[in-house]
Amino acid sequence: MRPEPEQYRAWAGEAVGALQRWYQPRTGLWKTAGWWNCANALTAVIQHSQRTGEHRYLYVIETTFGRAQRVNPGFSNEYYDDDGWWALAWIAAFDLTGEVKYLDLARKLFAGMAAGWDDVCGGLWWTRRKNYKNAIPNELFLLIAGRLHQRTTSPGSRGSGYLDWALREWQWFRASGLIGPAGLVNDGLTADCANNGGTAWTYNQGVIIGGLAVLHEITGVGAYLGQADAIAAAALRDLTVPPGILAEPGERRGMGRRGDQAQFKGIFVRNLYELYRHSPRAEYRDFILANATSLWRNSRNRQNQVGLAWTGPFDRADAARQGSALDALNAAVGVSGPGAGSTTRSGGSPGSRLRGIQRDVSSADSASGRVG
Repeated sequence: MRPEPEQYRAWAGEAVGALQRWYQPRTGLWKTAGWWNCANALTAVIQHSQRTGEHRYLYVIETTFGRAQRVNPGFSNEYYDDDGWWALAWIAAFDLTGEVKYLDLARKLFAGMAAGWDDVCGGLWWTRRKNYKNAIPNELFLLIAGRLHQRTTSPGSRGSGYLDWALREWQWFRASGLIGPAGLVNDGLTADCANNGGTAWTYNQGVIIGGLAVLHEITGVGAYLGQADAIAAAALRDLTVPPGILAEPGERRGMGRRGDQAQFKGIFVRNLYELYRHSPRAEYRDFILANATSLWRNSRNRQNQVGLAWTGPFDRADAARQGSALDALNAAVGVSGPGAGSTTRSGGSPGSRLRGIQRDVSSADSASGRVG
């Protein structure tokens, strides 16, 4: 039996409370979580406030902004994808608060990522050591470019080049071969610039569908949604276990362990929700609600901490697992609440959404291993 909408809100409230027990105000980070996982934890906490109107944990935005930079000044390290996760977190912070300093930081992080693009296979490198071209930094680059365009560009203008970067990234990504024959995005490229057949992680499917949804929102071009729907369909077909619950490839082997993979599924569901807002298919809504229900009923301990496998059983608790679960519960709140399926951009209060969100429909004619 499917819970009522208010039940998802209640579960999300319990989940964010459990996540915040790992938060350390002294450092601005979450104990048990890696650097990039903390960026995703911050994003999940912010989106919980956006979906529910609960502001109890808003203090973490400024606390993390002021204190976590002691670890990596400017929130930047050697991994371009890590910089991307923090850029997304600060864009979310701007959307909720209207504080321009958060958007400025995201723009600086994006500029640093852009320096990682070169002609060796094209696209962005994974690290500043330039040892691997892979999917995730490029997907993040596309998504961030689109979101920055929306927040910095006046209607009817191409702005400061963010849309150009987004279109260039998608053109490269589509031609790169990273989307494999099964319709899923593989991990990366070989030295000869071919699909390496690497694992099709759930988050690699999620971030690209989020980026394509943004391109559709900016340009109105339906082909972007068509490609996003195709990738989502492949993921729901090949990256689930009965009864349709999301599972990372080889997930059972990771039970009881720490690792980056614990974060991935929530990122997929977070971005599937963004696709749902533009392509409100019943199968997406049903999938989101089924996963949120399963993880809460089957993979939770008495402290409201959620384990790795969303079908259960509970294995262990850490901030990556919890942040991932919160992403799924936030999405469930979104698809089950008032206005579910609306294509109005999600954000904070009406006053803070505003400052961010602008569209440029004039560009439609132009549209033509440590993991993390």
